[in-house]
Amino acid sequence: MRVKGGVVTRRQHKKVLKLTEGFRGRRRNCFRLAKLAMQKALQYAYRDRRVKKREFRTLWIARVGAGAREAGMTYSQFMCGIKRANIDLNRKALAELAVHDPVAFRQVVDRSRAAMGVSAAAPQ
Repeated sequence: MRVKGGVVTRRQHKKVLKLTEGFRGRRRNCFRLAKLAMQKALQYAYRDRRVKKREFRTLWIARVGAGAREAGMTYSQFMCGIKRANIDLNRKALAELAVHDPVAFRQVVDRSRAAMGVSAAAPQ
């Protein structure tokens, strides 16, 4: 007498179909298509957990650069001055300051400018 794996198979299929709820078309309820869609979705999720970090760093750099330009410095001059002034703020913290507390960010820019020895130029 052979053993039939109906219960196990049903459980595995239900697990896959549970993960594909909300997908469009037969990718949500046809097991063959759902399995492929789930595998692809998990690949995207793995990849994009790393891409997300890159995208946020890019956003922070853009915000810090915009704040520095308002104060009359380029991003690279500003970051060089921060390193020379021994200010240990990462780009995320600097971006938060630039967006939410411009006065404090301006003080950091001034300290950076002093460390660089750059005269204050009028913003363009």
